[in-house]
Amino acid sequence: MFGRSVERGSGRRTALLAAAGTFGFFVIAALIALWAVLYAPGPSARSGETTIVTLSSGSGVNAIAAQLKSEGVIRSTDLFKAAVALNGSARRLRAGEYEVPSGASLNAVINLLVDGKVVRHFVTLPEGWSSAQAVDILMKEPVLVGEVEEVPEEGTLWPETYEVARGETRASVIARMQRAHDEAVARLWAQRSPATVARTLDEAIILASIVEKETAVAAERPRVAGVFTNRLRAGMRLESDPTIIYGITKGRPLGRGIRQSELEAANPWNTYRIDGLPPTPIANPGEASIAAVLNPLRTEDLFFVADGSGGHAFARTYQEHLANVARWREIERRKAGLPPEVPAVDAGATDPAQELPPGVVVPPGAQVIRVPQQPTPQTAPQPVQ
Repeated sequence: MFGRSVERGSGRRTALLAAAGTFGFFVIAALIALWAVLYAPGPSARSGETTIVTLSSGSGVNAIAAQLKSEGVIRSTDLFKAAVALNGSARRLRAGEYEVPSGASLNAVINLLVDGKVVRHFVTLPEGWSSAQAVDILMKEPVLVGEVEEVPEEGTLWPETYEVARGETRASVIARMQRAHDEAVARLWAQRSPATVARTLDEAIILASIVEKETAVAAERPRVAGVFTNRLRAGMRLESDPTIIYGITKGRPLGRGIRQSELEAANPWNTYRIDGLPPTPIANPGEASIAAVLNPLRTEDLFFVADGSGGHAFARTYQEHLANVARWREIERRKAGLPPEVPAVDAGATDPAQELPPGVVVPPGAQVIRVPQQPTPQTAPQPVQ
């Protein structure tokens, strides 16, 4: 009896060991299979080193799996769904554009979607660029689609860096730029000081666009705005070179110097020939230039010219301005390797002040330069810069 009992017990242990061994084999096999499913190399990209996949917002696991399979980055939709169900990531998959490396494992693809490592695209509209140049920027961005049927009105776009999505229309990006502009200028207009010469928001944007094009030095903008404010209040013409260029190119670079014939030519933006402000902005000004026009520096300056350092030399009187112009011309001659210019008597250096219109106030000590309606080569106005 005892012997048979021992034999039965030994048999059960043998059976249990055999069962455990079999179970362990299946566990190991299952782990190997799981590892192969999750970590083995996935499909190779159909072209190049990566595959671009864009998952729409609101897509469920079934739709995501089907799209990944369709794009060729996973082999099986069922295995993908099983994997995200097992690791609890089914509800943490994020929409967006993904760049999936060629041969990425299923686990790598899932981690990419859970971490939200989306491809980000940006377009930048620099301060002082025209609306035509803004359209050029958008047309060169390959992730955007659609045509721009009409160039936006000048001065209606906000210079900024915008994040864009693949497949977004260029028209929608322009609409975003215009909304950003409207919001920003409304805020700045509410902060204007009584010193501004701008009577309307449109006038502020026009003058700010000229300030923007005149100087790239942010610290100078309030002073440049102050000069133009003084000139407008004194009934003087703005005499801004960038306005001439805009009348010729409508906002694109001229690529050369301004000709004397262009200086004298009549066009609606030539502030050497028109009084007051041009009819439209000449660029899309940034916040600093708009703020400078709405809060100009209180100064007696009426003139400025490049000083050779990237900034400008400012002057209260025409004689001071002529001296600054002479210095700038000498700097240009040295840069060009030319000998010093022989000094000459400038008949225009005499006091040209004339009777001013009623109500015009000139800063103390300043001299007003009246620009003839039909300038001759001898009396043609000197450029501001």
